[in-house]
Amino acid sequence: MCHNLGYTNFGHLLEINMDSLNIKDISLQQANTVLEKAKAKAIELNLKMNIAVVDAGGNLKAFARMDGAWLGSIDIAIRKARTARFFDMPTGEVGKLSQPGASLYNIEHSNGGLITFPGGLPIKDAEGNVFGAIGVSGDIVENDNLVATAGVKAILN
Repeated sequence: MCHNLGYTNFGHLLEINMDSLNIKDISLQQANTVLEKAKAKAIELNLKMNIAVVDAGGNLKAFARMDGAWLGSIDIAIRKARTARFFDMPTGEVGKLSQPGASLYNIEHSNGGLITFPGGLPIKDAEGNVFGAIGVSGDIVENDNLVATAGVKAILN
């Protein structure tokens, strides 16, 4: 599959073969599986969570706001997922790197606002390629991370 991307500075049509890029993206079915496993973990822990799954481009693919989950956590869950995908690492790790004096200090102000505490995790395939991410918010960050981890494990099994 080729896509025309426009013209170069030299007037040549720029085409890119998307098949040769071998870009993997999370499917809707996979995103829903991640979401369901995360919701099951939240129910097991008696938590009310907002759970977001984003695709390889950081775009929202699946979302659930459990009954009674905080309204203010909707945006946080989505931003956690986007942050994990944008940097291909857990949001808690981004947080460690963004402390005063650290190499990514103030990065949370980039990309329209990032979340740099636990609860966002990249979703990887068997070869370690990131093709999506999950973000969870609604309780203490340790519980957010437990629920996110349960969602990620759904893809690994």
